[in-house]
Amino acid sequence: MEILDIFALQFVLSLTVIGLIAALRLAPWLQRQELGDALFWLAVPHAFRHLGLVFLVPGVVSASLPENFAGAAAYGDLAAGILAIALLVAAHFKWSAMVPLAWATSVVGLVDLVNALSHIEVVPHLQSAWYIPTIIVPVLLVTHVMTLTRLIAYHRAKIGTIREA
Repeated sequence: MEILDIFALQFVLSLTVIGLIAALRLAPWLQRQELGDALFWLAVPHAFRHLGLVFLVPGVVSASLPENFAGAAAYGDLAAGILAIALLVAAHFKWSAMVPLAWATSVVGLVDLVNALSHIEVVPHLQSAWYIPTIIVPVLLVTHVMTLTRLIAYHRAKIGTIREA
């Protein structure tokens, strides 16, 4: 099997597993939670995105990993992670910034992930950071979709309430 085939298979299988866990167990439970509690738990994996800084660590990734990818991925992850940490606090205390922070975390986080995933040419240079796109990124993608789904439902309900009034 070629390296890109292995990468694709691992990515798809991880995405499938986390998608099943999310659909069968996590989503039904989150539906029963208040918005703040749901957003808190959905932000938890993103609060660890500082781990993306390993793309800047020599020896963890190949010296031939393109610097433009490494910097964008590392600092994009860091930005999304800091937003997620702020969201954890805002969601816990039910601050008014909670919903805007959830949107910001998902938009910044998704843009970062889409950008990183568009650079398939870096796969052979990931070395021990291979686990990030093959295990962690699928978790992040699924939780972003779940967060956006919950936010859209929240805004639709809010608009419906305004129209009824």
